[in-house]
Amino acid sequence: MSLQENGPSIAIVGVTGAVGQEFLSVLSGRNFPYSSLKLLASKRSAGKTQLFENQQYTIQELNEECFDGVDIALFSAGGSISKKFGPIAVEKGTIVVDNSSAFRMVEGVPLVIPEVNPEAMEGIKVGSGRGGLIANPNCSTIICLMAATPLHRRAKVTRMVVSTYQAASGAGAAAMEELLQQTREVLEGQEPTCEIFNQQYAFNLFSHNAPIMSNGYNEEEMKLVKETRKIWNNMDVKVTATCIRVPVMRAHAESVNLQFENPLDENTAREILSKAPGLVIVDDRSANRFPTPLEVSNRDAVAVGRIRRDVSQEGDYGLDIFVCGDQIRKGAALNAVQIAEMLL
Repeated sequence: MSLQENGPSIAIVGVTGAVGQEFLSVLSGRNFPYSSLKLLASKRSAGKTQLFENQQYTIQELNEECFDGVDIALFSAGGSISKKFGPIAVEKGTIVVDNSSAFRMVEGVPLVIPEVNPEAMEGIKVGSGRGGLIANPNCSTIICLMAATPLHRRAKVTRMVVSTYQAASGAGAAAMEELLQQTREVLEGQEPTCEIFNQQYAFNLFSHNAPIMSNGYNEEEMKLVKETRKIWNNMDVKVTATCIRVPVMRAHAESVNLQFENPLDENTAREILSKAPGLVIVDDRSANRFPTPLEVSNRDAVAVGRIRRDVSQEGDYGLDIFVCGDQIRKGAALNAVQIAEMLL
């Protein structure tokens, strides 16, 4: 991140959380220009200091006055905070990039993955004098669509079946800490501490902890369904998902089965994916080497492999792929910062 007089003024809401801290790391790593920086958090963290690019900042308590003179606010403090303070910030002329689920499905609010649908936020720019609201999609949606979209553009996906293997980071820094603690406890023969999740997480996996809805799907699964339709601007695409928590620290893996309207063979698919921005192919069949969460942790690119024809479908109308992406980076902070870069 570089201090520039003519850069935008930035505020980070929820700076002490896992994604908030990652915002700082990504902004710095991408040399994002800024004229000033406000670090905002709850009353609990107010007054603490944060070193950023050799400067000490004092974390301020989030309130309505915080957004005076702020050009871009990156929010990652949970849905209720976003619902309360997002509109206040917009009213003051701030462009809000929100990482919660609060506004994703709101009519007229762009839901954006920069490599997938940048046109959705056309006309929203810093310096236009108008505030605005842009939603960051759910992490599992971003990671899935980074790989599925280039194939969809070529052959049109009619149905997509997704199974996710989701990391602790998706439930925040405290969940990552609990996974570490539980692993130690189980190895030492003690009862595992289950505060964040109501069951043992170490050496185990379980259905995603999002609330179950009346149709039997959980909220995380339905996010994949609804957000895909909105991002692709296609209400007809059929999507079904099963989301699972696995004892991995910070990167999600997803098995994605695609059914196409037009034929697409695996070699063409591999070629398309190799040229897609933000993707890296890890697909070595002879060495049995494919994407792993560990390899993509702390990396920007989403890895895709296991690219193969779906033998359960006739002809070249189906493919299976396996995708891994860092949930905190591309699944959250990086995507939001890329959106902010498009506002300049």
